[in-house]
Amino acid sequence: MSNLGKDELKIIKAFQKGEITEYYVYRNIAKKEKDEKNKEILQTIAKDEMRHYKIWEDISGVKVKESKLLIFIYRIMTFIFGYTFTLRVMEMGEEKAQKAYLKLKGYEDVINQITSEEEQHEQKLLDMLDEERLNYVGSMVLGLNDALVELSGTLAGLTFAFQNTTLISLSGLITGIAASLSMAASEYLSSKADNRPDALKSAVYTGSAYIVTVILLVLPYLLIHNPFVSLAIMIGTVIFIIFFFNLYISVAKNIGFKKRFLQMAAISLGVAGLSFVIGIGIERILNLNI
Repeated sequence: MSNLGKDELKIIKAFQKGEITEYYVYRNIAKKEKDEKNKEILQTIAKDEMRHYKIWEDISGVKVKESKLLIFIYRIMTFIFGYTFTLRVMEMGEEKAQKAYLKLKGYEDVINQITSEEEQHEQKLLDMLDEERLNYVGSMVLGLNDALVELSGTLAGLTFAFQNTTLISLSGLITGIAASLSMAASEYLSSKADNRPDALKSAVYTGSAYIVTVILLVLPYLLIHNPFVSLAIMIGTVIFIIFFFNLYISVAKNIGFKKRFLQMAAISLGVAGLSFVIGIGIERILNLNI
């Protein structure tokens, strides 16, 4: 073992654990990847992580095991969100490592070599990844945004017009399901007109995003009898969906978050607010008593 201080050894062992853990994460994803290009990219990064581990092991003289808990967490994240999102989240951890590197003195050459590869080589490889679900983000945005704007506005208007959660939820489901089928069909025809071979997949992604949004927005009206409490929860759900989806896209595609989030939120909530006012007007003009 090198003549390392207690604190230095602790830091280096943490680096080792991080590198060996990331090696197994990349390797596990590569094993399941069917696309040969992506498999090769993932295997290359995995080899780099193992090489970094070996470099630190030579310095510390200590073998360190991987974090099985983190590997399990990343496995679940990959299953739910896809590997591009998961790997970008994992690589964000390198920012913490950068700060820890500053505490090590006398290893500048090693640190420069590793950080150079972490920041440039691996980022370049990650940018080359071509994951199917990310290719259909446009279709998902179309379905999600249309559902959020249209249905949140519809439910807000119906809330004051009917003030009956059974009628509101029934109307919302009928409207939402019909609109999701219409949106999927429109996406299919549009893709076909552009001679895209993936027209059906594009339509499925659009329709799926729409129908999931419909269910989430109508759910409060099915579970809660007070229509205005349901409305408040529905609006909160809209904000959460917009926040989560834009966070996912910003991480997976490495693009800005704040502007996209505020834009979608302003449009959806603006339409919902306007529809609520229209609902009040209709209720008073027609003197509805349901």
